[in-house]
Order: sequence, then structure tokens, then C-alpha cells
Amino acid sequence: MTQLHLPLKFLEHSAQASVREPWLLVLMHGVGSNEQDLFGLARLMPPQFHVLSLRAPYVLSPDAYAWFEFEVLPNGERRIDEEQERESRFLVGEMIDSAAQQLGVPPERIVVGGFSQGGIMALSLLLTQPAKLRAAMVWHSRLLAQVAPHIAPPEAFEGKALWVSHGSADNVIPPAAAAATRELARTLPLALSGSDFPGAHEIRPAELQGSIAWLQSLSAPASAA
Repeated sequence: MTQLHLPLKFLEHSAQASVREPWLLVLMHGVGSNEQDLFGLARLMPPQFHVLSLRAPYVLSPDAYAWFEFEVLPNGERRIDEEQERESRFLVGEMIDSAAQQLGVPPERIVVGGFSQGGIMALSLLLTQPAKLRAAMVWHSRLLAQVAPHIAPPEAFEGKALWVSHGSADNVIPPAAAAATRELARTLPLALSGSDFPGAHEIRPAELQGSIAWLQSLSAPASAA
């Protein structure tokens, strides 16, 4: 197996050995968590995926990391550290390029996914650097206002796909955030999937099953699609 050398700490789960053209799935955790969080899902993913679960670069406390720090203002708005967000987005983009090169996986077989703040990163990457990947899988997340001015031209999203799912009772990031993401996605020529699921700020079985089915359909050979 290829020994990966990447600019971020990570855990990996290889694609099934018999897969001739593997895909790459990059997973990013929420704020205050670490690379172990979503890695438990790796073995459940379709066998054609080589899964990398990343650790965010900013340390909040032992074993707790963030892609960027933020504060909640008295009016409920979040003020993010914009420099940290930009740096994280750059780092993840570099990491995807490096992993793709080392594993021999082209951009059209790369998916980024994340939960909460990790989902913000996945969505931001697809919107600003679509040439690096095929799709983004966004769980319980939102679109950053700071990213909106940097969205790539519409033609850059031809053939790209986006999964957006959320909890109908999410008390951390409201369902309206997912609705806003979908509204934006519908203005672009990409394939939008996903829905709201019963539950709060967590990935429940039905949502996970839907996400896996979407990955499976995305990565199915053209002749079998």
C-alpha cells in the first residue's frame, strides 16, 4: 500500500484490493472533534472508495481541533476567523492534490465530505475549487458568506454533484442553513441531492444510508448507471 505523505494528520481506510479504478473520499470532522470522529464510517462506505479522515489544523484543547475558530455574537450571528478559514481551505486543497497524485486518482473520482464545520469546508472547496474534485457531501452545515464572492463560474460545475442533508430539528445549525445552500446550488449546473432527516445535530442511520447510496450511484460504472 502507498505510504501517503500529506500536510495534515489523517487516518485512512483503503479501497477494496480488487478495485481497479479507486475513488477518493476525504472526510472532515466538526469543530472540537478530531480525525477519529468520522473514521468509524469509513468501513461502511462503498468498497471502491479510499477514505481519508483528516484532522483540522487548529488546536482548541487536547484532542479537539477546528478548521477555523469563531465566536457567537449577542445577536446570534457567528463571526469567524477568516484568515484561519482561508488557510484551512488552502491546506485541504493542497492535501487533495497531493493525495490524488500519490494514489493515482483523478479529480473526477474525488469526493470531499464533512459534518458541521467540516461540511462548511467541503462545500467551500467544491464552490471555489471545483476543478479539484467531482462532488461534495455536506452534513448539517452551512454556506459561509465569506466564500460566496469566490464561487467559480457556472460552467466550472458541469458534471459536478452535491449532497446536502440536515436534521429537521438541528439546534446547532438551523435547517434554514441547508435550505440556503440548496437554493444557491440550484443556480449552478450541478446535480443536487439529499434532504432533511428527522433528528438534531447528528448523523442518524437513515441519513447515513442515503449518503452511502448517493456515493454508490455517483461512483457506479457508466455502463451500470
